[in-house]
Amino acid sequence: MNPRPFLIVETGRPLAALRRYGRFPHWIRVAAGLAEAQTEVVDVEHGAPLPDPDRFAGVLVTGSAAYVTDRADWSERSADWLRAAVHGGTPVFGICYGHQLLAHALGGQVDYNPAGRESGTVELALEPAASSDPLFAGLPRRFPAHATHLQSVLRAPDGAAVLARSALDSCQAFRWGEQAWGVQFHPEFATHHMRGYVRARAHCIRSHGGCARAIERGVSAAPLARQLLRRFVRQARHASGELAAKQG
Repeated sequence: MNPRPFLIVETGRPLAALRRYGRFPHWIRVAAGLAEAQTEVVDVEHGAPLPDPDRFAGVLVTGSAAYVTDRADWSERSADWLRAAVHGGTPVFGICYGHQLLAHALGGQVDYNPAGRESGTVELALEPAASSDPLFAGLPRRFPAHATHLQSVLRAPDGAAVLARSALDSCQAFRWGEQAWGVQFHPEFATHHMRGYVRARAHCIRSHGGCARAIERGVSAAPLARQLLRRFVRQARHASGELAAKQG
């Protein structure tokens, strides 16, 4: 029997200058080590209906240039679906907008980060809860990750374990329950993706007191952050196998 595929919920598109590298689902799929045949993509931003989450081993939610606080119909519909999927036990991994949308769906607070825009390769600092987390356990206490965002999870959902922070964001990662994770950073980004975003957001970076050239020069590889996607795939497949065994 073929293993169940992974669903990638597409909530936005990359910057025009980076679309030669494909869309977010492609970036995520490659970083996660998934073959194209092992994934399905649903473009919720453009109105595609969300399928039954029980069909999938796990769900990955992309980033977006949209804002959760705009409460767009497609976004709120996706939040309702995510809430039901998580409560139903489907493994979920939200990235940037997906992280914020998951937090919103589960009762957390999302808004503009009072510290301003966070861009470039940033240092993550793991919280104590990370040491026993299925995805973060065994990682160094500090390691680099790529980030680009204006909004943040200002309050994690009740009952969530906050797993990582950065200098400008106190909730860079959280886990809710046993199988749902959100990460504010972009584990799917390679250095060329990150540099492209810094160049494109240079004016916004300057308006928040940063130096885009210095941030671009500071972009470096972030292999440990990238590793989290493959850890999620393994964890979701393990959970899916356990469920199949129980049902069998």
